[in-house]
Amino acid sequence: MILGLEGPSYGGKTSALGRLRRVPAMQDAMLFSCYVKSFARREDIPTPSTQSAAEQVEAFMTFMEIEGERVRAARQHGGLVVLDRTVDTLLAHAHAMDEIHGFGVLPELSQRVEEMPHLRPDHTLYLDVTPELLHLRRKAAGHHDVEPEYFLHDPAFLSHFRDYFCSPGRRPAAGEITVASGDGDRQETAAVVQAIFTYWAGGR
Repeated sequence: MILGLEGPSYGGKTSALGRLRRVPAMQDAMLFSCYVKSFARREDIPTPSTQSAAEQVEAFMTFMEIEGERVRAARQHGGLVVLDRTVDTLLAHAHAMDEIHGFGVLPELSQRVEEMPHLRPDHTLYLDVTPELLHLRRKAAGHHDVEPEYFLHDPAFLSHFRDYFCSPGRRPAAGEITVASGDGDRQETAAVVQAIFTYWAGGR
């Protein structure tokens, strides 16, 4: 079984998965960190604010190389897999950029996903957090002063990214999308993730 955790940046995913790692029911699970954790140097991470369709496709292919490594590791593991972000993150990002800039790359990238090795979650939990709270969390972390313009919290980007997961009629890669509020504190959000993920894992 493959389980995915999604949501906006500063949505509480990392804290929730940190707690999940300590849950007995998850001791045998293989947990994958977010794609960006695979880069040794920050400057090698593709920019989220791509300026062209070609740049968006290039960023997608870079992350899909990491996805290929996930696939190989998961096949060797053969058991429960938990993903911090999934291929749906890449497609949601492309959807947002299509809507903002008119790149028109989502159909092409969706087709590429189907043709390339990837992990398709049986269940994905999307943590839904208000933009105002995301801004406050980032400010509390001390990151706003260093980088006041944070593209991943741009209102238009957040709206379209969320739309990919939450709007009826969308067909994400995941078999099922569940939406839960992530507006509580870290402990509350982690408890929600733990309850849902252990329930799913128990149904294997």
